[in-house]
Amino acid sequence: MKKKTKFFINGIILSTVGLAMRGVGLALSAYVSRTVGAEGVGLNSLVMNVYAFAFTFATAGITLTVTALVAAAIGDGGIAREGAVLRGAFLYALGFGGTAFLILSLLAGPIASGVLGEESLSRPLFILSLSLIPSALSSVVSGYFIGRRRVVWNSALQVLGQLMRVVFTVTLLSGASGADRISSITALALGVTLTELIVFILSVLELFLARGGGGREKREPSDVGGVARVCLPIALSAYVRSALITIEHAIIPMRLFRHGDTREGALSSYGSLHGMALPLLLYPLVPLSSFGSLLLPEFAEARAKGETERMKKIASLALGRSLRYAVIISSLLFFFSEELGYVIYSSYDVGRYIAILSPVVPLMFLDHVADNMLKGIGEQVYSMWVNILDSALSVFLVFVLLPVMGIEGYALVIIAMEGFNFTLSIIRLKKKVGFKLNLLFDGAVPLLLAVLSSKITRRVFSPSGREVTFGILISELVFTLSLYIAFSKLRELLSLSKQRVEYDHSSKSEKHKVGGHTR
Repeated sequence: MKKKTKFFINGIILSTVGLAMRGVGLALSAYVSRTVGAEGVGLNSLVMNVYAFAFTFATAGITLTVTALVAAAIGDGGIAREGAVLRGAFLYALGFGGTAFLILSLLAGPIASGVLGEESLSRPLFILSLSLIPSALSSVVSGYFIGRRRVVWNSALQVLGQLMRVVFTVTLLSGASGADRISSITALALGVTLTELIVFILSVLELFLARGGGGREKREPSDVGGVARVCLPIALSAYVRSALITIEHAIIPMRLFRHGDTREGALSSYGSLHGMALPLLLYPLVPLSSFGSLLLPEFAEARAKGETERMKKIASLALGRSLRYAVIISSLLFFFSEELGYVIYSSYDVGRYIAILSPVVPLMFLDHVADNMLKGIGEQVYSMWVNILDSALSVFLVFVLLPVMGIEGYALVIIAMEGFNFTLSIIRLKKKVGFKLNLLFDGAVPLLLAVLSSKITRRVFSPSGREVTFGILISELVFTLSLYIAFSKLRELLSLSKQRVEYDHSSKSEKHKVGGHTR
């Protein structure tokens, strides 16, 4: 199978699996929001942000590092080298995962009372700490399969893990139904931990089978040092950024309180924007994230072979198509924000936040793709400083703007920081790779077609005066996408027709000149 064909097949597999998993995740999020309410979602978001910092400490950079090193080992043809990378990565993951577990489990009480303002939240934090070592080790296996371009193995495990999380969450949350918010949040934490434990067991078994029980190749010493040299720059960025993000989200309710909101109101607004609107906004990022993860080994291999033109061509193609995709997604989110918020979360407030954030989607999506390519060409340190500066500025802006603007100030912070991060990443990629991006044909024209398609759909369906159901919403989205695709194809046909006419005219002129000269 050709490498290009395999790349797209793997990307489609990852995208399909990712969309299905995120779709289930959104459905689960909607179920959780209806069960615990916006305030409960906000409180759970605070707990999960603390856990996210511990999770980042345990796993940051491991998957990307193993992916890059395994891809490089394949390029060098070294099976023994691949084994050394894996053993080194497992030791590295065990060290950092174990440290993260000890810190979170021992400090769960002080963090709950001192940072989150609720001492009873120490119980879900401790339960979540038990998942950190298995998560770190599973990250190694995930990176291995992506580096080997065997995404079916990885995707199957992700699907199974998501399904188990749904089952655990629904079962445990149903058992806690009618209890206080803390019991519900504890049930959610237990669902996460049980899922991570089972995924770890299955991932190790999967790796054992994939490598034929370990093989009999000549063994090299475990390359912990090599793994650390690649991983630590990525990890340090993630550590600092995650710490700043944790601080940012911890102070959001406090700064909203300074704006005049009650604690319950602040948690509800925060839960609606961060716990509901933002995940929905990020759902369409899944295909780009899937293909972006495959770009990393492609760029790592091309860089090792010195194929600069290939990198430039891939970067231009990836960014152009990503921009077209992001434009139509941004338009759908903006024009159908009210229906999305109401149908999925039974909340018009969520719809309002989706509309506010939708214009930043193209920047957010392109930044994600550019970041993967930068890591593929060894620009981890640059990405580290950009991410740290981004997070530091976010904390500052949250502190300053929220007491003045309220929750809309937080939305403004998200938009401003996405633009800042995108600008620095794209400038660096341009300098290192030299891609070409046609903003007219990949940005402005698709935006015009997307807006036209959305406007026509609004006129055809005329949703005012009747309740919007899930079926109506899906019909509107499918109809809009169909119009957009039809308009895009028509534009391509007209463009080809114009080129053909110009070519024929040019050919006739040349023949006339040649004929005149002959006579």
